[in-house]
Amino acid sequence: MSMMGRILIVAGSDSGGGAGMQADLKTVTALGGYAATAITALTAQNTQGVFGIVGIDPTFIAEQMQVVLADIGADCIKTGMLHTAAVIQTVAEVLEVAAPGIPVVVDPVMYAKGGDCLLDPAARETLVQRLLPRAAILTPNIREAEMLGGLPIRQPDHLAAAADRLLEMGPTAVLVKGGHLAGSTVTDWLAWRGGHQAFTSIRSSSRNTHGTGCTLASAIATGLAQGLALGASVERALAYVQEAIRTAPNLGKGCGPLNHGHTMHP
Repeated sequence: MSMMGRILIVAGSDSGGGAGMQADLKTVTALGGYAATAITALTAQNTQGVFGIVGIDPTFIAEQMQVVLADIGADCIKTGMLHTAAVIQTVAEVLEVAAPGIPVVVDPVMYAKGGDCLLDPAARETLVQRLLPRAAILTPNIREAEMLGGLPIRQPDHLAAAADRLLEMGPTAVLVKGGHLAGSTVTDWLAWRGGHQAFTSIRSSSRNTHGTGCTLASAIATGLAQGLALGASVERALAYVQEAIRTAPNLGKGCGPLNHGHTMHP
């Protein structure tokens, strides 16, 4: 089982299937891993927006994590939508007690694709203090990186400073995703203590980009769980997302979902 990579996903559900837990499960499976879950919230959403959120009791979130870790175990843990300070605190406590040596990919989900807020603003400090120092890699988009690090990001040259600022907050590595910047190319900046790497690709004009952040973080987690090095995990994850956008099924009236089921050749 450990050869295929066991990933515990701690995240919210997307009823439309394009983001959140549903995107995570499909991504891990497509890349050959085994996904277990701890659901933090239920959302009523589709390609046009988020219409309702029901949070799961933090005690039950902890129980989901604990029983999976005690029985199946995990080679990597990925966190997504952790919408309140109480949820973040609970997840951090379980990680400390039940998963002290397991790498954690932290996707600091703050906003849905359409701009809907998915994190209580009062929970930002808890996220910074309790979860960022536990991250093997933090994967914010531009808006999330600005909110966490406090530095404006207006052009690709700003990505490095933003990543360095976030590294000072405790994570082992940071991938600042540059997709929200204007331009014909997209630069994603990976930084770790002692090094950095830029990944540049041609920008897609597709409207089908719902769930790209969740998908990318889960793809990175799968690579780490399978024993890939950090840079190789990020590179494969980016290639997977790009192909999933290119072959998207073009569903819905808004920002459509990716094709998570496409084949990744070795």
